[in-house]
Amino acid sequence: MNNNPIGIFDSGIGGLTVTKEIVKQLPDESIIYIGDTARVPYGTRSKEIITRFAKELTNFLLKRNVKCLVVACNTVSSVALEEIKKISPVPVLGVVESTIQLAIKTTKNRKIGVIGTVGTINSKTYDKKIHEINPKIEVDSIPCPLFVPIAEEGLETHQATKLLAEGYLKGLKKRQIDTLILGCTHYPLLSKIIQAVMGRKVSLVDSAKPTAQSLRKILEEKRLLSNKKPRYEFYVTDAPERVLQVASRFFGKILNGKLQQITLPTL
Repeated sequence: MNNNPIGIFDSGIGGLTVTKEIVKQLPDESIIYIGDTARVPYGTRSKEIITRFAKELTNFLLKRNVKCLVVACNTVSSVALEEIKKISPVPVLGVVESTIQLAIKTTKNRKIGVIGTVGTINSKTYDKKIHEINPKIEVDSIPCPLFVPIAEEGLETHQATKLLAEGYLKGLKKRQIDTLILGCTHYPLLSKIIQAVMGRKVSLVDSAKPTAQSLRKILEEKRLLSNKKPRYEFYVTDAPERVLQVASRFFGKILNGKLQQITLPTL
C-alpha cells in the first residue's frame, strides 16, 4: 500500500497547481491526476450536481488503488467533501482547512479577503471556518467566476484579464485587507495580475503549499510514505491538447507523454 499512488482531482487544470507542489515536497510519491475539463467550471452548478461529479472522479481514482485522495478543488472541498469521505476507504484531504490556517497566521490586521467560484463563496465555508478559529477576524468574500475559464484558456496575461480583475477586486481594496485567500486552485495561474491589482502590501495565500504539507503529515502519521521511484499519470475528460499547451507553461515537461483523455462512467 505504501507505494500505491496518490489520487488527485479537480474540475479542470487548476488542481495541477497543487499537484506541482506535492511533486516538489514529496518527490518519491506516485500520482494519478484527473481534471474534469469536459464539465469545468463547477462553481456555478448546484450542490447536487457538484457532489455527483465529485463522486464520479472519486470512484475513478479509487478503482486505481490510490492510497490517499486529494480534492484539489475548492468548490468540491467546500460543498461535497463530507460526501466523498463517506464513500472513500482511504484518507481524503481537501484544500480549505490548511489554507485557512496559513491565512490566519499571515494576517496582521485581522482583515482577510476570499475570492472563489460562486459555489465556494455561497457555501460560506471559508467565512465559517475562519470565524470558528478566530471570530475577531473580518472576512470579505467575493465570487470571481470568470477567472476559471480565463485560466483554463491560458489568458492570464491578456489585457481583458487585468480589467476584469480590477472590477472584481475593487471592493476588497476598499476594505483594506492585508491577506487574500485565492479560494480556487485555478487562481494562482492569475496571481501576477491579482497581486498587481491588490498591491504589494496584500499577501496572497493559495492552497498549494499548505495542502502539500498536510498531505505529508497524513502519509507520515499513517506510515504510507513511498520508497520507490515515482510514476505519474494525468487524465482529462476533454481537450487534452489545449490542457497540455496551457498547463505545460507552469507545470513543466513532466506532463509530456503522460496526459490522456478518458470518459468517466456516470453514476
